[in-house]
Amino acid sequence: MTDRNLSAGAPAASTVPAWSAVFAMSLGVFSLVGAEFLPASLLTPMAEDLGITEGLAGQAVTATAAMGVVASLLVAALTHRIDRRTVLAGFSVLLILSNLVVAFAGSVEVLLAGRLLLGAALGGFWSLSTAVVMRLVPEASVPKALSIMVSGVSAATIFAAPVGSYLGDLLGWRYVFAGAAGLGVAVLAVQLATLPALPPRGRSRLSTLVELMSRRHIALAMLAVLLVFAGHMSLFTYIRPFLETVTGIGVTAISATLLAFGIANFLGNYLGSLLVARSLRLTLALAPLAISALAYLLTNLGASFPSALVIITVWGLAFGTVPVAWSAWVSRAVADEAESAGGLLVAAINLAIAAGAAVGGLVLDLSGVVSVFLTSGAVLVLATLTVLAGVQTARVPARA
Repeated sequence: MTDRNLSAGAPAASTVPAWSAVFAMSLGVFSLVGAEFLPASLLTPMAEDLGITEGLAGQAVTATAAMGVVASLLVAALTHRIDRRTVLAGFSVLLILSNLVVAFAGSVEVLLAGRLLLGAALGGFWSLSTAVVMRLVPEASVPKALSIMVSGVSAATIFAAPVGSYLGDLLGWRYVFAGAAGLGVAVLAVQLATLPALPPRGRSRLSTLVELMSRRHIALAMLAVLLVFAGHMSLFTYIRPFLETVTGIGVTAISATLLAFGIANFLGNYLGSLLVARSLRLTLALAPLAISALAYLLTNLGASFPSALVIITVWGLAFGTVPVAWSAWVSRAVADEAESAGGLLVAAINLAIAAGAAVGGLVLDLSGVVSVFLTSGAVLVLATLTVLAGVQTARVPARA
């Protein structure tokens, strides 16, 4: 069997791993998440150019996440008759259009419109991603394949934030988004060349979402996801203002710090796969607790650049385990409805990102960036408690 021989009559997973297609999925994640993260490194120049506050500029993240919620809930049902290869390629086209709109935005309204397009692509892609990867490789290879796909998040963190910050200072933030559109074109070409035909499977109806949320352990898991990602994103979205005002460093040092975060995040993906193999529940619970502790440390020790650098690097390592663990949770605990469960997971993540960025921006404008970090730390502790309260990780057979 080759990469392109996955048909409607194939089993739930390919008998021969289609690693080139898994790599294409990772590239898709890289390009989408990279575009999502760009405002975190370009917040100050974007706000200055458009004549708005940094808190308002941060709502570019909120707009993306809000549309991601809608897309992640609806895409599986609305596209249930369309080959997944075609759907995924369509998301890459939306990514390209989004970056072009943002690059030429002359007002905050146009900027937000472009970011809404990104949200549709991001939410839709992520909602289908775990289910697609489960079909590209044998069941025994799913954890490794998910780790490879999720590593696209870390790669995006490594490059998008520090490179975006550096090039934004050198060329201007608009050129950074134009470059992201060019990257999207290259990713689309790779996806079309490597992804096999993937006829839709499962029920993928809106009623399926209601049925899944009626399962108590899934509802608790979604609450935990909301808290984890809201806490993390309210920290990460406003990391540049923290480093500028509290640590007192310039663009070069900020870029180096974000690079360290990204490299550690990449390593965290592989650490996550090792921890998940030992205990999925423990991995889900410990990561937000660790990030919370690091947030509090940063508020107390962040005035020193060496201390801030070490803390942010460890933060990147801890967060690298989070997407791997939650993707593994879908493939293990809701494998019977992986597409719909993936949609719920992504909806929860994007709702959390929207809430984290929105509330973080409000707290930033009202009380300062240190208050953002303290509030986020408390939210992350609640996430750990929710996981321990009853998120189940027992294996459920995949739908044939």
